[in-house]
Amino acid sequence: MANIQFTKGHGTGNDFVLILDERGELELDATSVAKLCDRHFGIGADGLIRVVRSSAIPDGAASLAEEPAAEWFMDYRNADGSVAEMCGNGVRVFARYLTERGLVELLPGDTLSIGTRAGVRDIQRSTNGFAVDMGRWRPESEELTVRTHGSDVPRPGQGINVGNPHVVVALAHNEDLKDLDLAKIPVIEPVQPNGANVEFIVPAEPMVQNGVGYISMRVHERGVGETLSCGTGIVAAALATRLWAGKGAPNQWQVTVPGGTLGVRMFATEDGEHVGLSGAAVLAFDGEVDLATL
Repeated sequence: MANIQFTKGHGTGNDFVLILDERGELELDATSVAKLCDRHFGIGADGLIRVVRSSAIPDGAASLAEEPAAEWFMDYRNADGSVAEMCGNGVRVFARYLTERGLVELLPGDTLSIGTRAGVRDIQRSTNGFAVDMGRWRPESEELTVRTHGSDVPRPGQGINVGNPHVVVALAHNEDLKDLDLAKIPVIEPVQPNGANVEFIVPAEPMVQNGVGYISMRVHERGVGETLSCGTGIVAAALATRLWAGKGAPNQWQVTVPGGTLGVRMFATEDGEHVGLSGAAVLAFDGEVDLATL
């Protein structure tokens, strides 16, 4: 395999290796992705994004059928090489890559449609980066509990699906959040066949200020481990907290994670309620790697 040109990017510390493969010619198996994402022996990242035209790969056909303008497809892989449906931080970094590399033009007020395995996602520029319509969501009715390493006490969790699966757990105090041991995978019961990202949240005091909800969060991502930020997890955390808060809870939220703060907005559409995510997206540096040497 020839040397691979790559770009390193991140959204609030959730970092990615981006590789342009316009015609879908690059074959990256799970082992290769894991090597590239390895923080000790590779480039280091929470995931890998292959930037490919939707028309060039089978997974892109559904995106083009849903929205013919979805010219580009975000082929996202977790750090362990497993395939993922969606990444909220990754799709904003994907938009940054497309626009800064001159592959698309996105003027203020314009919409960029991007194909993902969770469906087409629409993106616009925002004051602090990019805002993405994450589409429809649904709560899961199954009763779930979560246990973390070092604790024998199972905590109740709320299942939320935003294109990929999440379980959100509420904690009482910031000290509880700080003291969590997320070095090992939290145990979800009943076991989820495809796994799930697990978010732990603590509401601010007061939780609602000037019509905006505020929470803090940490997350363990399936196939990765604890990350500084998780876009879909942030969305799931805000949705679960609004569910728990009940009638009168706000539709706008600010969610603070170790890597920064992102905004979440719930809004009505013709096909049901959608949820949006907004925040920064950064391209850090470019490089070249010989996969055979890793």
